[in-house]
Amino acid sequence: MDIRILPSNIANMIAAGEVVQRPASVVKELIENAVDAGADQVTVVIQDAGRTLIQVIDNGCGMSPDQAVLCFERHATSKLHTAEDLSNILTFGFRGEALASIAAVAEVTLKTRREEDEIGCQVDFADSQHVATNEIATARGANFSVRNLFYNVPARRKFLKSDNVEFKHIVTEFIRVALTRPDIGFTLTHNGKDVYVLRPAKSLKFRIQDVLGSNIASEIVDICAETKVVEIHGFTGRPDAARKGLGNQYFFVNGRYFRSPYLHKAVMKAYEGLIPEGYTPSYIIYLDIDPRAIDVNIHPTKTEIKFEDDSVVFQILYACIREVLGRNSFSDSIDFDREGVPDIPAFGKNFDEFRPVSEPQTGTDASYNPFDNDGFPSDVSHFDNAVVYGGGQSAAAPRQADIFGANNWGKSGQDFDKNVWQSSGYGANAGAFLEKRDDYGKLFEDKISPSKSVLVLQGKYIVTTGRSGLMVINIHRAMERILYDRFLNAMSRNDHVTQTALFPVSVQVGVENMCLISEHSQMLTDLGFDIAPFGTDTIVVNGVPEGYSAEAGKVQTMVGDLLLILAEDHSALPEMMAANMASRFARLGAFSADPVTNPMEAQRLIEQLFACENPEYTSAGRRVMSLLPVDEIDKKF
Repeated sequence: MDIRILPSNIANMIAAGEVVQRPASVVKELIENAVDAGADQVTVVIQDAGRTLIQVIDNGCGMSPDQAVLCFERHATSKLHTAEDLSNILTFGFRGEALASIAAVAEVTLKTRREEDEIGCQVDFADSQHVATNEIATARGANFSVRNLFYNVPARRKFLKSDNVEFKHIVTEFIRVALTRPDIGFTLTHNGKDVYVLRPAKSLKFRIQDVLGSNIASEIVDICAETKVVEIHGFTGRPDAARKGLGNQYFFVNGRYFRSPYLHKAVMKAYEGLIPEGYTPSYIIYLDIDPRAIDVNIHPTKTEIKFEDDSVVFQILYACIREVLGRNSFSDSIDFDREGVPDIPAFGKNFDEFRPVSEPQTGTDASYNPFDNDGFPSDVSHFDNAVVYGGGQSAAAPRQADIFGANNWGKSGQDFDKNVWQSSGYGANAGAFLEKRDDYGKLFEDKISPSKSVLVLQGKYIVTTGRSGLMVINIHRAMERILYDRFLNAMSRNDHVTQTALFPVSVQVGVENMCLISEHSQMLTDLGFDIAPFGTDTIVVNGVPEGYSAEAGKVQTMVGDLLLILAEDHSALPEMMAANMASRFARLGAFSADPVTNPMEAQRLIEQLFACENPEYTSAGRRVMSLLPVDEIDKKF
């Protein structure tokens, strides 16, 4: 066995795998270094989702030429000096691995200058090797340009996802840092287009609104708790604004983003009984704690935190959110202090003595039967002011007594004086209006009656007759089966039908989710969705697949569910992916579809169901229909 020491460049490439996993990792490390350098303006420029270029420019303290070269060495850092400093970390970076790892897998150029220096310097690195150092004129701060990421690690570059997916991860890292420093301006540009232009915010809530959308301001409430163990502040969502899946959930400790499924459970426990199962509220929660009571050095990406006593933090967080939810009223209330509202007079206790209140009296005729005389007026009219409308006439007919006299109208409606009726101006055909029709009431029956007896039961089931009994069909599952077959055909044959919305619906989805929609835009079009981008964080839904509801409220809910489907991993075989996607979209369409309310809609649903390849079961194997034989019905009696 021949044991040898690896060359430094190979060792750096292996170590870089822990820190630099994708372009977003580079963006995270460089932005955090810029913030630690004291910058108040950070600009991020991205090309081709980071494959071609990642450039981070800041106006921080800058570096001298010697420091600019030294910072690319492994474990070179300005954040730690003694072992005790590891217990008092308040900065983002501290290990000194970021720049060394980046330089091992990319071509890096650093331009930097300190405030006291007249001339700056440019340092070039490639494959962990120092290429050159030159004097240049540059602005104060640091300008890092990372080109051709993973150029010397083809296997790692090959496993990168599409540009939309990789850029989504970049946006995620950008947002996490931007939410920790509202006093710093941030700019993110992708392929020459500004995605975020964040100026220093007046308060944390303004920064949250700038980053996550203006609509979130009305969906969150403040939380605050101060204890000897931890101080908590931030915002949590209103229960009625909770949505399916995860989205806009952020934990920060001492200004650093971290993930914590354990503390997430504390939040969800506080919402028990307030939100439906499967829904998650938004929250942006900041924890301030003694740095000696936490360990931030348990993961290479520094996104996991270990608390000295996490159970106490759990209980404090739970109690804080529970108290806020109990103190705030989330139902609509009447505001009597608004300007312009008319005054409501206050009545004294003796008001009724001076202005008595009397109830209106109603009269009834117990002898009146509307079915007497085959529905025609009797000799004595109960309504002196009744009018009769002729066919196509818009004016009211004269009173019966004025035209015919008291005895001119026979009980059968056929022995009246037609000359008198004609002379009144209603035409020669007016008599036919008063003649009794044997088929009256069947005018539309033949056109709307289904071929079988169909009953819609509570909007959930369709009951119809079968050969040997009653057939009961689950409406929701029937819709799911129909849409599943329809979507499979749409994806395989590009045969889809789009239902155009009468009024297009705009939905703010955020920059991250815009990347998802752009990634799967062709598939959405093939399924029948007509979705167009509107700015950097909003979409406009112009049409939905046939069977989906185009109602504005349901479209907004549908978009949220749609994003959950698109966010799933679709790395399976194409046939399996198509079937899985069709199944998910079918369930989504069944939930958002308009309800079946009448026999004609039920009959049409039955016809579409039996045209399916397997009408008895959904794509998930759940039964769609059940037959109740006559023998079973007989047993009930």
